[in-house]
Amino acid sequence: MRLVLASGNPDKVREIKEILADIEVLPLSSLVDKIEIEESGLTFRENAYIKARTAFELTGLPSLADDTGLVVYGLHGMPGVFSSRFAGENAGYEENRRKLLEALRGLPHSARRAYFICVIAFIEKPGGVKFFEGKVEGFITEKPRGQGGFGYDPLFLYPPLGRTFAELSLREKNRVSHRYRALSKFRGYLNESGISR
Repeated sequence: MRLVLASGNPDKVREIKEILADIEVLPLSSLVDKIEIEESGLTFRENAYIKARTAFELTGLPSLADDTGLVVYGLHGMPGVFSSRFAGENAGYEENRRKLLEALRGLPHSARRAYFICVIAFIEKPGGVKFFEGKVEGFITEKPRGQGGFGYDPLFLYPPLGRTFAELSLREKNRVSHRYRALSKFRGYLNESGISR
């Protein structure tokens, strides 16, 4: 099976290709000249749908998109859908992490409870969309730990393993992450519907 992945984030593309290793995943950028998809939705589901719909309209091929974010209880759900641009429209990973740590400064440990969420949108034919969600609970550390991963991974402590996502290998992370959980549901759907054959 071939599917188009509507993402311009090379870190995200790498993880999804690793998890869906038996499926030919084609980044949208490899099929279409440079395009910026405006994530104007107010929810993860809306943004995932916007990206998947755009990829499908441009290519006519089965299209998948994910919208992922970090939700911190002590910050009333922030950064949420603004996770990738928490410190500004053109902010990088480090700037976003710095702003998050600053926002949590002085708050009790309970306020550092957080979860990563990933919502997948899949469009195979006009007018149809399927959604799949994965979630993983953890805590925000007081300083970055680990050299792997990307985004908020160095700050996200996964209690069952006692390490941040950045302290896990890609393979370890891809066995427990929010993205893995959402894509596992997606793979289950493909198998049940016979689409992957």
